[in-house]
Amino acid sequence: MAVYTHIGAEEMAALLAEYDVGGLVSAKGIAEGVENSNWLVDTAGRDGAGARFILTVYEKRVKPADLPFFLGLLDHLAAAGCPVPRTIHDRQGAAFRMLGIGPDAKALALIEFLPGVSLDQPTPAQARSVGAALAGMHIAARSFAGERANTLGPIGWPPLAAACAGHWDEIDPGNAFGLGRLVEREVAAAETDWPANLPSSVIHADLFPDNVLMVDDRVSGLIDFYFACTDAMAYDLAVTHAAWCFDKAGEHFSPAVSQALLAGYEAVRPIEPAERAAMTRLARGAALRFVLTRAFDWVNTPPGAMVTRKDPLAFARRLEFYADPANADLFA
Repeated sequence: MAVYTHIGAEEMAALLAEYDVGGLVSAKGIAEGVENSNWLVDTAGRDGAGARFILTVYEKRVKPADLPFFLGLLDHLAAAGCPVPRTIHDRQGAAFRMLGIGPDAKALALIEFLPGVSLDQPTPAQARSVGAALAGMHIAARSFAGERANTLGPIGWPPLAAACAGHWDEIDPGNAFGLGRLVEREVAAAETDWPANLPSSVIHADLFPDNVLMVDDRVSGLIDFYFACTDAMAYDLAVTHAAWCFDKAGEHFSPAVSQALLAGYEAVRPIEPAERAAMTRLARGAALRFVLTRAFDWVNTPPGAMVTRKDPLAFARRLEFYADPANADLFA
């Protein structure tokens, strides 16, 4: 259950009274996710017809200092017509509030609820819609004034690898996959040949299927922007490609989903020649990013913790797929 902070009914009602959303009708904790506390909240709505929202209390990863960037980005994209949930501002116009006082206070925000479901096995038609939505988001985000460095890009990979050194056998017993050697090779390569000066914008950086809501083949919502940062748009496309075009174990690649995702993107924003030339390299980096962050979480999750660890090898398999010369024309 991803609700770490308890909010009683009376406290929840008093909190919602600070917003012009109508009185509290119900609030249900949401089990998905491991980082923050989330509730599905129903209210009477401004006109009494009812309204639904997501209330999030930020527990650890998201710092209050970053919230103006994240929440401002949501408002900017929503105003541009992107399928992104708006931030609900309180009666004083604030995008977020603090719950509690002193050093233990936590930030919270009320976010628009969007309909739709997340996918386990996307179809090519759905992947095409996601590609188009990602491109539209990139175009809209280029006029967003905020900036945030990508701390999980190449600059962050050597320290993550160093933190996992000596633990690779815990993930890859008997070194059967050669995970440690793979990481060492790819981190070193990224320090010398990472593409520079590609067209940039604010990017999502984590657009997995569970961060996309679909109604049939239509994207109804792009959510969870808490890794958003300023970086190359083609890198974000590479992250999305790695997340959408394989099964969860990274063992099976779908050419049809890949072609549809790329076609959907290019129907809205054509890929520039320099971006296309860099795509395979960017895809290797995207896969490496998730190998490293998953490995770090794997070796730093305490025994008995009620968190399902995600397998780094699922992205190590993707990395080897992208690095295979037989797949060199994948993005041609």
